[in-house]
Parts: sequence; structure tokens; C-alpha cells
Amino acid sequence: MNEVVIYTDGACKGNPGPGGWGALLRSVDGSEKELCGGELGTTNNRMEMLAVIEALSALKRPCKVVLHVDSQYVLKGITEWLAGWKAKGWKTAAKQPVKNVDLWQRLDALVANAGHTIDWRWVKGHAGDPGNERADGLANLGVEKALAQRRA
Repeated sequence: MNEVVIYTDGACKGNPGPGGWGALLRSVDGSEKELCGGELGTTNNRMEMLAVIEALSALKRPCKVVLHVDSQYVLKGITEWLAGWKAKGWKTAAKQPVKNVDLWQRLDALVANAGHTIDWRWVKGHAGDPGNERADGLANLGVEKALAQRRA
């Protein structure tokens, strides 16, 4: 299996507001790929999730992935809360509908069906980690892309 290190981040100017996502994919051979995009009316949590979804979707074959996120929402959602949400018909412990269920379902299917082995890791955001800082820059570039579409 190919080994890939991924850093993802999301950004939002206002919450909700224009947002962006960014991902840095680094192969063990040293090659890198940068991805980013954005949406006009979104939230920070949606952009954090979309960064992970887009990064994993960019992998062409099953990989051994070390995935760094600075979002506790994404990390806890995928590693702790997801099984309970599914068991309760996509409801929270408080019996409320899960927010961002469309993205959680996409991420769940991607993780379950793509064949990747994923080591989920949390990294403190805005703390000088080079991979996280690059992902943050890409997420902000995604915001700019979304704003440019509005102006076009």
C-alpha cells in the first residue's frame, strides 16, 4: 500500500459565510499535491469535513493514510460519534437530527469503501505545524476562489 500523509483544514469568513477548504497530500516519495475549493454560504465545520472528503477522494487507490485534522468536530465525529448516530438513524443523543448529515454520510461511505487504512490524528491549529499551516493557507485560498466566483 502506498503511504500518504494528509493535512486538511477549513476556513470561514463569518460562520455561516463564504468558506474554503484545503488539503496537502504528501507521498512517502516526497511528491506533494495541494487541493482547495470553497463555497459562498457555508460553515467552518462543513469546510473542515469537505477538506477531508476531497483529500481522500483524490487518492486513486487504497492507501495507508496518516490524516491530520485540527478540527475536534471531524476527529470526534469520525472516531467516536458516527457509530451512535448511525445506530440511532442519524440522530444525536438528544434525538436531534445530525448536523451536516449529507457530508457525514459521504465521509462514512468513503472511509468504509475506499480501502484506505486511516490513522486519524489531531494537530493544534495555528500553532506552527508546517503541514497544518499549508492546509490553512489553502483553505483561505479556497475562500478567495469562492468570493471570486461571486464577483464574476
